[in-house]
Parts: sequence; C-alpha cells; structure tokens
Amino acid sequence: MSRKPQPARAGERSRAELAFDRPQSLALLFGQYDQNLVALENRLGVYITARGDRVGLEGPAEQVALARDVLRDLYSRVGRGEQVDGALVDAAIAMASEPVLDGIVRYGDADGADGEARVPSVMIRTRKKTIVPRTPAQAHYMRALGSNDLIFALGPAGTGKTYVAVAQAVAQLITGSVQRLILSRPAVEAGERLGFLPGDMKEKVDPYLRPLYDALYDCLPAEQVERRIGSGEIEIAPIAFMRGRTLADAFVILDEAQNTTPAQMKMFLTRFGQNSRMVVCGDPNQVDLPGGVAASGLADAVNRLEGLEGIHMSRFTSADVVRHPIVGRIVEAYEGAG
Repeated sequence: MSRKPQPARAGERSRAELAFDRPQSLALLFGQYDQNLVALENRLGVYITARGDRVGLEGPAEQVALARDVLRDLYSRVGRGEQVDGALVDAAIAMASEPVLDGIVRYGDADGADGEARVPSVMIRTRKKTIVPRTPAQAHYMRALGSNDLIFALGPAGTGKTYVAVAQAVAQLITGSVQRLILSRPAVEAGERLGFLPGDMKEKVDPYLRPLYDALYDCLPAEQVERRIGSGEIEIAPIAFMRGRTLADAFVILDEAQNTTPAQMKMFLTRFGQNSRMVVCGDPNQVDLPGGVAASGLADAVNRLEGLEGIHMSRFTSADVVRHPIVGRIVEAYEGAG
C-alpha cells in the first residue's frame, strides 16, 4: 500500500511501527482497498504504510501516538469478531482521544507485543456477544449501569442508550444478580385506537415494543429469549401494565420515556422495589405526545430528580451516534435548527 502523505499538523514529527502477530486478521483491520487506514490518515493527518505484518506511522508526534492506540484497539476488536468500518474508526478515535478514559482504549507499551491490546476495563458480556463502549459517553454510561440504582439515559436515537441497557440487564439476568428483566415503553402512537387494530392485546402493542425485542435477540439466542419470556423471567409490556405493581429483584428499562406524561412517569418510578435497577431512556427532543398534553414526563422527572443521591444522568449528543455516520450529521442539522 502506498499513498500520498496527508498534510501534517503543527508540532514535532514522529515515527512508529506496529507488528501484528495475526497477519490473517489484517485484511479485516485495513478494510477493502485499505479504506480503514485511509480514514485514519484523513482523520488524524498521519501517513500510514503497511508491509507484511508491520504498519508504519509518520506524522506529528501526538497524532502518531493516537493512531497507534487506535490501531491497537481496532486490532483487538477484530480479534473479538467485530467488523471494522468507518463508523468504528471514528468511535475508536473518539475513545482514544478522551483523556479520562485511560485504561479503556489507551494502551501502553506494557501490553507486551505491539499488536496486542489489553482487554477493555469496561465491557458487558452476554450469551451472544461482548459489548464494549464505542464512544466516551457510552463508557461512562456502562460504568453508571454497574454502580447506580436509577439511571436516566438522555440523547438522540442511535447512541446505544437502550441497546446497552438491555445488554447490561441480560448480563445481570444470566449471572443471577436479578431474577427478572422487565422492558417497557409507551404505545403513544396507538393512543385510544388500540381497539381498532386487529388481533389480541399482545398483537396490538408488539409493533411498538419491537426495538426491545430486537435488542434482546441480539444478546441472547432465540430459544433462550422465548423460554425466558414464557417463564416470566423476561417481560415486555406497555407502561400502562406497570400500574399497581412492585418490581423487586428486577432490572427494569423504560424506553421512549419522552412519550410518557408526568403522571405516568411518577407511576413508573414508584414501582421501584428491593434489589432492583431501573434505566429510563429517551430523547427529550423527540416528543410524540398527542396535542393537549402539557409536558413530557421525562423532562419533568429530570428537572425534579437531577442531583438526588443514587440517581445518575447520562447524556448523549450527536457525536455519540454509532449508526451510519450520516445519522449523526442529520441529528446535528436538526439540533442546530433549534
């Protein structure tokens, strides 16, 4: 591979070389036509050469060190079966650039071989995959999920709020830390028209709960999902079904919380029982409540509860979107429009 060097940024120039012990993995690391290396060059202003099992880096010293950390991280992810693409390159750069996340993806020479990265200190293991943070905000969120009883995850779609929460819930269900997993969201779009939809109540509301099912099937084999739903270990239901219950020994997730009313949110939060953990996910800027509803229950709860002991607020922005990069740009455009 040989390409024209990218313009260097101001500062001392440096060179570094990485040696990888699994040459057969390098095609996945580099991408088709070395597109991942090209992306790394363009993002960081460094020059990369690849020969055999070695990769050379040249450019400003700080950027070379950053590119080295990112390549080690991506190589480690390839070893765990992750697919490296432009979005993951961007995520790895963001993670390695975050100074407070030392030890998560900023790997030092103490690792041993140049190509071998340490196991991230923040991860969630499920039956089907191991989830590691792809942005600094996700890393802080994962830590919060392991240490707080009530977490609000606030931000745009595509930032992993619900997916990471479901993964953490599945991990705790597998280890026996909780006895039940309860997933809920409001079926706002159906409103009072549920009775006019075909099928029984489950068939009427399931389309609104589909994203929760999708996350579950991504973390557990299908037969385990069906078995645990059948036994009651996993319950997926509209928020209205939570009324009058005490949810003990459970991991409870409320998705699309911006579409609750203040009364619904109060009802949901007061279901909290012994040895339970509750995660409330929503985008304050995407409220779909019908006309005449005064306020979103999510905004009301954040205003009332922020700062209280035992309650953590995780906030995401368009920079944390881990879907196609264009999604982040779309979110930024809408946020900028006010």
